[in-house]
Amino acid sequence: MNKSAPIGVFDSGVGGLSVLLEIQRLLPNETLLYVADSGHVPYGEKTPEFIRQRSTVITEFLLEQGVKALVVACNTATAAGINELRAAYPQLPIIGMEPAVKPAAAATRSGVVGVLATTGTLQSAKFAALLDRFASDVRVITRPCPGLVELIEAGQLHSDVTRELLRGYVEPLLAEGCDTLILGCTHYPFIKPLLLELVPPSVSLIDTGMAVARQLQRLLGERGLLADGGGSATRLWSSANISNLTHVLPLLLGTEAEVAALLR
Repeated sequence: MNKSAPIGVFDSGVGGLSVLLEIQRLLPNETLLYVADSGHVPYGEKTPEFIRQRSTVITEFLLEQGVKALVVACNTATAAGINELRAAYPQLPIIGMEPAVKPAAAATRSGVVGVLATTGTLQSAKFAALLDRFASDVRVITRPCPGLVELIEAGQLHSDVTRELLRGYVEPLLAEGCDTLILGCTHYPFIKPLLLELVPPSVSLIDTGMAVARQLQRLLGERGLLADGGGSATRLWSSANISNLTHVLPLLLGTEAEVAALLR
């Protein structure tokens, strides 16, 4: 496999761009291809079978573009289908998301950890296994956040509607004594500034974007696939109306970029 080949990244929508930003910071020489499956967002309310089908469609598309590695930048898609993807494409390095239960359990001082995530992530066997493995000595309170992904997809990162919805999800966790909050969806780092206005300074916010970037760096390094020279511009596709993604990109990435339609 060519070390100058691109890396594929996908999510149910724009959330995985938070992971893409971390990859860009850590691996500036890499060329990145991003697919937002916004025509089917949010994944959190979809069946595991549907999510696996979409994950396979997108993986096949990215393989056609010649990717050397794949990042499933979506907690729900990781929980629903990453094992099947790894079995189907054994030669392809595939990195997924994982709610940061382990670092949150280590960070909490009160012994109470809150998790903001989608319904699909919270109901997954993968999440249950993480709790069993790393959180036996702490109290973990989960909170599904319907509606939040859709507002972020629309670019409402600072709106009153987003603030009030988020307040309704966070305040019960704070009332239970949470001093550590896991952002269990890749969309949520984009509203971290809003979250910081709603929680005390003593509350830690934890996400796993940089950990995923480091894992990608490690796997590529082991296989001799780290790019040597500067990468080309990031290319993006969306399965929804591309004007939607084009509109929110400056808010999320700080720059404009061309978006092509994913006709699958």
